[in-house]
Amino acid sequence: MQVGRTECSSFVPAAANARFGSFDALREPTMNFNFVWLEDFLSLAATGNFSRSAEDRHSSQPAFSRRIRALEEWIGAALVDRTTQPAQLTEVGAWFKGIAEELVARAARLPGEAKQVAEASSVTLRIASTHALSFTFLPRWLRSVESSLTLGPVELTSDVLARCEAQMQEGKVHFVLAHAHPRMHGTLESELYLSTKIGSDQLVPVSRPGEGRQPLHRLEKAAAKEPVPLLEYTDASGMGRIVRAVLGRKLEEIPHQVVFTAHLASVLRSMVLDGRGIAWLPRTLVEEDLDARRLVVAAEPRWSVDLEIRLYRQQAEVGRAAEAFWRAATESGAVP
Repeated sequence: MQVGRTECSSFVPAAANARFGSFDALREPTMNFNFVWLEDFLSLAATGNFSRSAEDRHSSQPAFSRRIRALEEWIGAALVDRTTQPAQLTEVGAWFKGIAEELVARAARLPGEAKQVAEASSVTLRIASTHALSFTFLPRWLRSVESSLTLGPVELTSDVLARCEAQMQEGKVHFVLAHAHPRMHGTLESELYLSTKIGSDQLVPVSRPGEGRQPLHRLEKAAAKEPVPLLEYTDASGMGRIVRAVLGRKLEEIPHQVVFTAHLASVLRSMVLDGRGIAWLPRTLVEEDLDARRLVVAAEPRWSVDLEIRLYRQQAEVGRAAEAFWRAATESGAVP
């Protein structure tokens, strides 16, 4: 997990007034320790600039500098070499940066972990799913799991992949349901998490049909008299990550223009139906549109991307109900 101010910003307001009288992992303190100093320090380590970090931290520069000084007094050594531009970490600062990142990340996970402990015997399953799968795949997949397991209440969060990943990192959900591809390595593709394939899908470049039921827009190098209008996913979208990882270089061969960008496949589908351009949409989402010829495939098969649908969880124990659900999901195999 890459830890920085962005991922853990949701924790800061609650932690800003937290003070700890002792911290044996470092040294016996000579003064109270303010947790918010850690994020100040990590911001400065990233930018090397006191003014920029003060602005990022919504603080005046004098107040920001005083907090960095206070942290150094608490540590008992200089953390930043102020004689260089940009400011560089001292040897102690470089050592402490790793500790600060670990503490901030750990603190961000505490509310979710506390909730997991409190709900160890709860029958409620908390699942975060990307939007497209929550609308299409999830309902029928849950029915297949119910053939071998009686489910209790399910609490579903539907969001873009980046926020689903953040919910898992913070311990707020038991599972994440998302599309995956071997060439797209996300946050959950690490030793901290387990995953299992539960289904298959395909990203298909589609267009609204024009005359003769042919694609209104087509992704062909030879036919590209003018740039092909493309409808693209944002960086927060898992679909977007996959398209860029797998097709990014190939798309450079085709004159194209990005005319619209959105988080959600469902939004891009609406724009394709309106004739605005070509988008890569999951077949699970547009199967009925293709069958009814409301949409047509706008490129050769080599432009389609085979996907896995995977269920992710933490390596750590997730409670009895969630463990039973995981066993049922892995034993039921992939849903075609």
